[in-house]
Amino acid sequence: MTHNVTNLGAFDERDGLVKIDACGDGNFRTGKDGVVGIYATGDRKVEFIDFGTHTLAYVASAIGYPAYYPVKPVSVEKPIKAVLMDLDGTSVRSEEFWIWIIQKTVASLLGDDDFALDKADLPFVSGHSVSEHLQYCIDKYCPDKDLQTARELYFEHTHYEMNEIMCGRGKRGAFTPSPRLKEFLTELKNLGIKIGLVTSGLYEKAWPEITSAFDTLGMGKPEDFYDCAISAGFALRKGSVGTLGELSPKPHPWLYAETATVGLNIPEANRAHVIGIEDSGAGVASVRLAGFAAIGLAGGNIEQSGAKGLCSLYCDSLDEISEYIKKVNS
Repeated sequence: MTHNVTNLGAFDERDGLVKIDACGDGNFRTGKDGVVGIYATGDRKVEFIDFGTHTLAYVASAIGYPAYYPVKPVSVEKPIKAVLMDLDGTSVRSEEFWIWIIQKTVASLLGDDDFALDKADLPFVSGHSVSEHLQYCIDKYCPDKDLQTARELYFEHTHYEMNEIMCGRGKRGAFTPSPRLKEFLTELKNLGIKIGLVTSGLYEKAWPEITSAFDTLGMGKPEDFYDCAISAGFALRKGSVGTLGELSPKPHPWLYAETATVGLNIPEANRAHVIGIEDSGAGVASVRLAGFAAIGLAGGNIEQSGAKGLCSLYCDSLDEISEYIKKVNS
């Protein structure tokens, strides 16, 4: 059965979105207060409340701060002036590494070195903020533990493993450039298209990843290459000043909106000339809620998260996306 949601578009069951009776917070129900239908991504992270004339997106929160956003219609118009790219999974293959850090953190919380995450956990421990990932694991595996303790252990593991990697002793293959990344980025540069790097990862996690990838590819410094790079900032720790990053990352729209509007100086009114490339369900939701067309890249958890219906295009490779961009701009 095909569903058509105002400003979101048409989709069917194969796209992963599912019809539900009520919003997760109980504020809206189908058939009441003008609501004609409510739909959710398969992982229930984002819900869409259709009023017939407009649609609201409800972004759930594992730590108590959900939000509503208006859903804007999207299109891709010639010329594509900017490409916004995710880091983990899209530019650099490191998702398994960070899931492994989450697993090590939970193992420490449990005092069980043999602990392993289930396959069913994967959509909930990738693509969102560190605190969201950890809170999910606490709720499922160790409800007697608290988020602050989990965060402290997470950053202990992170600092240790990142230092080991920088010293050449760390986990092998942790940060690998995505196939054909150099060719894809170089082609965009040759076409005069602005490139923004967008990640929900904290700076201390994200920047070593892309630096390592650029070093592997012989591309120099990423800060000299990208037109703009936005991360989730710096972690809040006792004795230091952190930046906003745990309550506002993907699937919230702010990282992508800031990259385009502030970092690349593209007004919101020109958003049809911007596309976002993502491999995660949270990521494509973030792109879409920022008002840009989302291009899904296979290999992540888009299908597993039930978010394929949010993609304007779903591709198997960066080469396929490159051909699409050249076709649009021809």
